[in-house]
Amino acid sequence: MGNILRMASYDRSANIANAIPALELLGHSPLKWHRLDDGVMGGRSETLHHVSSSSALNFTGHINTNGGGFTSIRAPLPVKFPANAEALKVTFRGDGKTYKILLTDGSGGGPSSRSPSWQVDLPTTNKKTQTDDDDDDEPDVQILSFQDFLPSFGPRAVPPGKYELDITEMNQIGVMLSLKLSDGRPNPPETFGVGEFDFSLWVEKIEVILKEEKEGKIDDTCET
Repeated sequence: MGNILRMASYDRSANIANAIPALELLGHSPLKWHRLDDGVMGGRSETLHHVSSSSALNFTGHINTNGGGFTSIRAPLPVKFPANAEALKVTFRGDGKTYKILLTDGSGGGPSSRSPSWQVDLPTTNKKTQTDDDDDDEPDVQILSFQDFLPSFGPRAVPPGKYELDITEMNQIGVMLSLKLSDGRPNPPETFGVGEFDFSLWVEKIEVILKEEKEGKIDDTCET
């Protein structure tokens, strides 16, 4: 009964109305990020995102795996990705957890959606936060090839070959922390957490890599 009441009281439209602008993409005005967490299914996790004075986006909050186990932020894309877009370049500071970057056509990509979300893992190392006065660490940079994004309906992975990503049809981008990795396997305790815990990921930039801009083979490892 508690899950049903929490689900009924979850105000998704208010989350969208209170979206936070941060991070320009494809040369347009900042993306408008709203939270979407397991409260939509009656869970107890909570997302608290904000923007720093240096315009970085802090995806932070509290996970509660009792009745749920994911938090996310989503933003509509101001324009479609061009057909020659090949990857996303993400600059970030993490907390040692494995997050996911996701794309959808706007239908949500959940268990009841007509089409999947497309997800790729974003492993992080434990960095000092941007608010630390003695922060001398360089941010991590990872290039995420669109070829590595996997289809998913909520926590369910999709058999290979059933869907093909058309990057020009994507209308939404997101960042997620979840019990599941992009391929449907459990996110291990050492890169997710156990029970109830806090999390924090600073995203400084998300850039689109176009085919003519790429030099050599895409490397999807972290650079520091």
